[in-house]
Amino acid sequence: MNIRIILVTILSFITNLSNAQKDLPTDYLSSEFHKNRREALRKSMPENSVAVFFANAVRNRANDVDYVYHQDPNFYYLTGYNEPHAVLLIFSEEKEVNDVITNELIYVQKRDASAEMWTGRRLGVEGVGANLGFSNVFNGEDFKDLNIDFSSFDKVLFTDFKNDVRDSKTNEADLYNLIEQFKIKVSYEAQSFEIPTEEQIVEIETNIDVEGLKTLMASLREVKTEDELVLLKKACEISAVGQMEVMKAMHPNMSEAEVQGVHEYIYKKYGAEYEGYPSIVGGGNNGCVLHYIENTKTKLDNDLVLMDLGAEYHGYTADVTRTIPANGKFNKQQRLIYDLVYDAQEAGIKETVVGSDFKRIDSVGREIINKGLYKLGIIDSVGQKHTYFPHGTSHHIGLDVHDLSNRGELKENMVITVEPGIYIPEGSPCDEKWWGIAVRIEDCILVTKNGPFNYSGMAPRDADEIEDLMKEESILNAFTLPKLD
Repeated sequence: MNIRIILVTILSFITNLSNAQKDLPTDYLSSEFHKNRREALRKSMPENSVAVFFANAVRNRANDVDYVYHQDPNFYYLTGYNEPHAVLLIFSEEKEVNDVITNELIYVQKRDASAEMWTGRRLGVEGVGANLGFSNVFNGEDFKDLNIDFSSFDKVLFTDFKNDVRDSKTNEADLYNLIEQFKIKVSYEAQSFEIPTEEQIVEIETNIDVEGLKTLMASLREVKTEDELVLLKKACEISAVGQMEVMKAMHPNMSEAEVQGVHEYIYKKYGAEYEGYPSIVGGGNNGCVLHYIENTKTKLDNDLVLMDLGAEYHGYTADVTRTIPANGKFNKQQRLIYDLVYDAQEAGIKETVVGSDFKRIDSVGREIINKGLYKLGIIDSVGQKHTYFPHGTSHHIGLDVHDLSNRGELKENMVITVEPGIYIPEGSPCDEKWWGIAVRIEDCILVTKNGPFNYSGMAPRDADEIEDLMKEESILNAFTLPKLD
């Protein structure tokens, strides 16, 4: 086969691939949303400043296999671009750059028929311009020719580098090279970002700011727009349905991995692209490990099963936890601990209102739990320090499961979790009848001017309601597979 035939074949393949991109979801965020977010950031930036964002790196899984690519949330928030090897520049005011007057530039990976045959179609310069609404789009290889005197800015805002990006060696416009070129342009290696001690007398003079952008982006992202709330609500509801279907399907002979699989199948059934974080399914004592992700226990028996999972829908992730008895019925000790956590969560949700804060939400639930643990004889006094409730009660959710936040007062259209828990590992300094009990209940709460609204509330939280739902027949009971040796 000669070169001409090979090229024709590749181009034909790409054309067919392009034409095949039909029946796609229609509820993605619009290019106008991302444009408005860039404008909101621009208005919050200091005068005579530039903000620089890099796409996420491609991460290698093993040998020649990479992990499924996931875009940097800030980059996606501002662009809608879901490909690697890209850089975005946003100027506080219009600048003349390479004979173009603009307030933003984006450099993206170029179209490559051969590469696209293996890894999928790229938008390229034309696609980014047409689909994402950018007027000044360039191939990544052109970034080295960007003619900007970064020293002329009062502030060059970016997130500092972690030095964990691979050099592909074959792509002169990969993320590694884009970062290296940027470092040269801003004289990065000559700068020092350490805060001097009182004893130091050397004054640091630099226009590089690797901290300010975090605050600016957190201020934008912690309050959701109406478009974001639509996607976040759907992610939460998908996750809640997953919890409900597992409640109906649960039985003592299930494995942790099977429970995980049911949840994640339901996510895919609804069109959620990913899980928002590694799925946590902890039976019995495994639930006492806060971020237990092995999910390898083969039989749940009569244990409580702590299930902390969240669907990611079009970039936005839920975070929903339910704890249920594998046999369908809480025993006495399990029920006492469960109801204590439930009461703490109810109190925390009531405090999830405009003007409240994480400290208030945490304190009301923690007080209930401490009094309850004392009454049950698990701790010796209400004020005793212990590790049975070792984590905070709330965090923001959004494009990250622990979304950016300045952790100030709650505002309308913030979405946070309320997730108290009690964990009593085997060997704890209490009566062993409590050992191996782990309970967390977590929901995604929208802050509104009329009070809290539970996005994941369709999944039962009350112990009696959980037991009632677990009595229902599951459609999954008819799903059987051949036995394998």
